[in-house]
Amino acid sequence: MRIGELARRAGVSTRTLRYYESRGLIPSRREVNGYRVYDDADLRLVEQIRTLQDFGFGLEETRPFVECLRAGHPTGDSCPASLEVYRGKLAELDTLIDELRAVRHQVSAQLARAELDLPDPPDPLCQMKG
Repeated sequence: MRIGELARRAGVSTRTLRYYESRGLIPSRREVNGYRVYDDADLRLVEQIRTLQDFGFGLEETRPFVECLRAGHPTGDSCPASLEVYRGKLAELDTLIDELRAVRHQVSAQLARAELDLPDPPDPLCQMKG
C-alpha cells in the first residue's frame, strides 16, 4: 500500500508517517518510481505507536515495542525492553498521582477554611452571578 492508504487505515497524517520514518520507527521502502510502499506489518507498527502515544508514552518510549514487533514477536510488549518501559511509565504515573493527591488535599483544606470564614449572612457583593 502507498503512504496515503496507510495514513487513512492508521488514522494518521502522511506527515506523521514521514516523521515516524525519519525517526526509524517504520521502514523506508520505495518502489522503482520512488513512491513509498508499506504492508500490513507497517500498519501494525503505526497502530502500536499510536496506542502507546494515546496512553501518554513519548515517541522514543515506543521504540522498544516497535523493535519487538519487527523482531517477529506477536505483540510489541512481549520483549524485556518493552516491559522495562512499562515499569518506567507506571513509576512516572505513580509519582504524578501522588503529586495530584497532595494538591487535591491542599485545595480541599483551602476550601474547608474558606467555607468556615464565610460571613453569615453572605455579603451581597460576593454573590455569584449566573
